[in-house]
Amino acid sequence: MFSIIQAAGWPIWPLLICSIIALAIVIERFINLREPRVLPPKLLDEVLSVTRQSLPGPDVVTKLAANSELGAVLAAGVRAVMGDPRIQEGALRQAFEIAGRGMFHRLERYLNALGTIAAAAPLLGLLGTVIGMIEIFGSQSPTGGNNPVLLAHGISIALYNTAFGLIIAIPSLMFYRYFRRVIDEYALNMEMAAERMVPHLMRFAVRAG
Repeated sequence: MFSIIQAAGWPIWPLLICSIIALAIVIERFINLREPRVLPPKLLDEVLSVTRQSLPGPDVVTKLAANSELGAVLAAGVRAVMGDPRIQEGALRQAFEIAGRGMFHRLERYLNALGTIAAAAPLLGLLGTVIGMIEIFGSQSPTGGNNPVLLAHGISIALYNTAFGLIIAIPSLMFYRYFRRVIDEYALNMEMAAERMVPHLMRFAVRAG
């Protein structure tokens, strides 16, 4: 592998950097997009149970916000009702929406970079191949004394860049699409959780009114 990298020349080094960045992003997203860290299955039912009779204390809400991304969204709604006992339903929905936008932004972290690598890696590979072809044909003797075997070998080496670019781009695009689908599912589930919390929390606002 090292000999191939040496033979492909300097254009392959940007591709190597892209591959390292893409691998780091994939590992980081797999760790931080796990369901227990984003959407614990039983958290919503626990929050509904705790707030069945009264609103929890500030320390409980703080722990809820630090629990997960879903906990942060739910805590935003609880804090909105605690901060304004006469809150209207539209304002409560807006509090959930703002918290959801922040959550969505955090879940999308580094995905733009991964998508950029998936799109740019084939172009970088093609650029490396073109540069290699230019160097090969530029070094040929104008008198016609060229060795076809050496010429074919040089072209095959130049094509390493294109192949390496595709090797990087294809998995990057697959993981990018996968993470996007996971995030969309999380966003939908959190929206449904917020819809369940709105009438539940509005009971306390009506009582205060």
